[in-house]
Amino acid sequence: MSHLYRCLPSVDRALEWLCREPELCTVPRPMLKDLVNTFFSLRRREIASGRIQSTAQLAEDVLFPALLAFVLAGVVPRFRRVLNATGVVVHTNLGRSLLADAAVRAVNQACCHYSNLEFDLESGRRGSRYSHVESLLCRLTGAEAALVVNNNAAAVLLALETLVSGREVIISRGQLVEIGGSFRIPDVMAKSGAVLREVGATNRTHLFDYEQAITEQTGALLRVHTSNFRIVGFTKQVSLQELRKLGDEYGLPVIEDLGSGALVRLPGLEEEPLVSEVIRDGADVVTFSGDKVLGGPQAGIIVGRTEYVERIKRNPMNRAMRIDKMTLAALEATLRLSLDPERATNEVPTLRMIATPFETLKSRAGRLARLLRTELKGRGEVSTRRAESLVGGGAHPERGLPTVLVEVAPLECGVEALRDALLQVTPPLVGRVEHGLFCLDSRTLVAEEFPLVASALRNALASVEQ
Repeated sequence: MSHLYRCLPSVDRALEWLCREPELCTVPRPMLKDLVNTFFSLRRREIASGRIQSTAQLAEDVLFPALLAFVLAGVVPRFRRVLNATGVVVHTNLGRSLLADAAVRAVNQACCHYSNLEFDLESGRRGSRYSHVESLLCRLTGAEAALVVNNNAAAVLLALETLVSGREVIISRGQLVEIGGSFRIPDVMAKSGAVLREVGATNRTHLFDYEQAITEQTGALLRVHTSNFRIVGFTKQVSLQELRKLGDEYGLPVIEDLGSGALVRLPGLEEEPLVSEVIRDGADVVTFSGDKVLGGPQAGIIVGRTEYVERIKRNPMNRAMRIDKMTLAALEATLRLSLDPERATNEVPTLRMIATPFETLKSRAGRLARLLRTELKGRGEVSTRRAESLVGGGAHPERGLPTVLVEVAPLECGVEALRDALLQVTPPLVGRVEHGLFCLDSRTLVAEEFPLVASALRNALASVEQ
């Protein structure tokens, strides 16, 4: 067996051969060396286990093509592009909202050049990074002041820690939501130092429930928009206007956590409150996400009355939660588009996908189905079916968006095997399995991606049929 070990080429010889490949010319040599060492370690195990028994199996013309395939798979970035065929527009696991072209260009400029991130070009002195978006947010929402942090959970935490730490916050029991990753509103409140005072029943809360709970220890009234679930049937919640009157009577600020805050009215989601409407109805402080139905980068946005927002800005915790220049650039570009709702709906991908008409989706699905029937060459049956997409991102869970699915029934393998194989192709394709079929939703795929979808399915089917 020892002579087999000696037949393995040297690491230097393998690296010399690999460096001839154009695909690997930009890969750092230490990474290549680690992969070569790992590959040879695997071959030594095969020699020890008896799977490799002849020198012919270790010849360079046999070994090096396998090494190349191993290295090419190993140098693929861990964080990479994925094709989203799930129909979930704001898919948290797949990166939530896609940025508009204008936002991408702005991020590129912020990355490639120095900028006036915290430099006032008028005075030549240090400025505030928030000034680049504050006036836009105030114009879009009607608020007096605004601040941006790294996500909405941080926005809620910072607002409560600033305004209510050590005091009680009154909230309806039916609004104690859990957001993604098992983070719950009561937990965020506890970390802020605020004391939770829940009132009412799960399905019904009245104004007198709030009023009876007010004491000298009360610091604020809090409403949390239940954007990720709905309670239906025998229900009642207190309106923001009612809470505003109660807050005025007792001198208490009213805080509204919108979660997924919309700036633009979208077809099919007319009942969802706009941030501007919440400000108009009297909320002192409103928090919402930048990367849900606003369609921008991950961010937590705080808008409201100057006296409260300025206090939040001065909180030392704000520095730990501040946004970077890339987020700021993308957010400003997205907000500028939002000034024109029609343009925003056309150019912001999240808004465009949500607003895509059913007939357009039907036509798009038909084109994809025809392409797949040609490309799969009888290895799978392809059909279309009317179904529903989801907004996603913890928003509008009860609101399905009419769509058309392209369904693939593989003939030589199970649908679960196909689903798993599609995660290993480049780029990976993520869809959904329904009724024993692999389904692709035309809402979250664009025509330019259809060839990639066809290639992914063709390669995945070939890999599982071997």
